[in-house]
Amino acid sequence: MDTVQAKFSAKDVMALRQKTGLGMMDCKKALGACDGDMAAAEEWLRAKLKGKMDKRTERPAAEGRIGIVIDGSSAAIVELRTETDFTARNDQFVAAVGDIAQAALTLTAGPVAASEQIDKLVDTIRITTGENASFARGEKIEGGAFGSYVHHNGKKAALLQIEGHADKEVLTGVCMHIVAHVPPPIAIDENDVPAETIERIKTEALQAAKESGKPDEIAAKIAEGKVRKHLQQTALLNQMYIKDPSGKTPVKSVLPQGVTIKRFVRYVVGID
Repeated sequence: MDTVQAKFSAKDVMALRQKTGLGMMDCKKALGACDGDMAAAEEWLRAKLKGKMDKRTERPAAEGRIGIVIDGSSAAIVELRTETDFTARNDQFVAAVGDIAQAALTLTAGPVAASEQIDKLVDTIRITTGENASFARGEKIEGGAFGSYVHHNGKKAALLQIEGHADKEVLTGVCMHIVAHVPPPIAIDENDVPAETIERIKTEALQAAKESGKPDEIAAKIAEGKVRKHLQQTALLNQMYIKDPSGKTPVKSVLPQGVTIKRFVRYVVGID
């Protein structure tokens, strides 16, 4: 064994392999190049192999996982994408999503741009899996209290911000509703629905009614009915709560008195 190799042992090679997920030969080469320095060898591997991964960024990454972290009056939701469901389900990828959510929590409120820490976590996944992993999006929210729900496969999730107090079970239930309801909610209540959306629905309904030969007065009533139906179907508080078997309880009736929904974020992997 030469003098460079003598500076590290087989246990060091194994430890680096366990830490990076890379092959024994790559780890041995890295330790040799870095005089047995474990931290330097890890960075050496990152620098050497990142170039190979950069060549794969054009490959489609439609699979992935969503993560949510809540810490007191702050919360973050993130999405990490990769090429295969197999990778999206492995423990290392799941842990990386959690770490990225934690990293997002340290940033300023609003849409999350990939920080140096997030980029490093993504690079590690790309290097160790050989897939085109990417940070897709994220959001950090501050103030009030939070509820969350991540579907068991990690592909759908919701983060809910409220003002007031509600049991965790109630908030989780509302988040499950946000994830599962069809059509998905696009606003908190009717006042939160964009005016241009309401105007578009009204115009389309009015035109269709007139083209079918309805008088103007009847056509106007039909259009108003279409708008009311849309608001009931897509405004969260007006939707019938999915966990109520009778289908007669609106979401607003599930929340305790004095609780106000400030915001919700709904993510589905691969759908912006």
